Amino acid sequence: MPGTQQQFLVLLVYLLIWDSPGVFGSYRRSSSRCTSIPKSMALCYDIGYTEMRLPNLLDHETMAEAIQQSASWLPLLARECHPDARIFLCSLFAPICLDRLIYPCRNLCEAVRSSCAPVMACYGYPWPEILNCNKFPEDHELCISSITDESTSSRRMPRASCRDCELEEPSSAKEIMENLCISDFAVKIRISRKNKTSTIADFDLDSKLEVLKHGPLLKTETHTKLQQWLDLDATCVHNIMRGTNAGVYLISGEMQNDKVVVVNKAYAWHKKNRILQTAVRRWKHYKCKA
Repeated sequence: MPGTQQQFLVLLVYLLIWDSPGVFGSYRRSSSRCTSIPKSMALCYDIGYTEMRLPNLLDHETMAEAIQQSASWLPLLARECHPDARIFLCSLFAPICLDRLIYPCRNLCEAVRSSCAPVMACYGYPWPEILNCNKFPEDHELCISSITDESTSSRRMPRASCRDCELEEPSSAKEIMENLCISDFAVKIRISRKNKTSTIADFDLDSKLEVLKHGPLLKTETHTKLQQWLDLDATCVHNIMRGTNAGVYLISGEMQNDKVVVVNKAYAWHKKNRILQTAVRRWKHYKCKA
């Protein structure tokens, strides 16, 4: 179990211990209901608890609405902008089923906003007013606080930037091969747009793949994981394709928690691109630095 999730479970136990009437006000059971978090709610399924309240803290009345609205945040999580982003979002989309509503603390909101808002701005989306951090309780109150210590964390935040998911223009074959060395996987794929009138959604992956490097990406799941990437990170795919309806690309990236594909580099495949052709030809015999 990842360290962040372990810390989150400890926090939940703390909240359960302090869940007594009269403290911070009670929550009316009659105004809401407890329901299981379904697998189709990918954002919050397996978050550390199994039941949530509806309506949630974003006033979504039905599970269908909560699932639909929460799915729009999956691409941001794929960009790994902050380790606590999922905890923050799920505290709102799928609040834990206690006798009262437990809001995220203001410091958690501010930490996630400071790292994720710049990434959202890269794609033209402002931090939404519905997530205004001033609306959330102070850190000394009963609330879900920030788990990650950013001053000691070894993870760079945010990992994504405005240059992520842009076609690369390599200066040498060695540059490409060194990038492949530090990547978990590298695959040559053909992407096409299902709906040519769509702007950033509905992309399809050709069945033929040329895998240069598998890494943790198993052969049996390569196509499925890459199609999942097309579905979850459509904005990234749109940036790579630059308005074309179909194209062949050499992509590389990492596996996030051995589950989600995150593409970091992409090169447009052209037969006349001698640098790319040379890199792929030499890659089979290239020895990466230890």
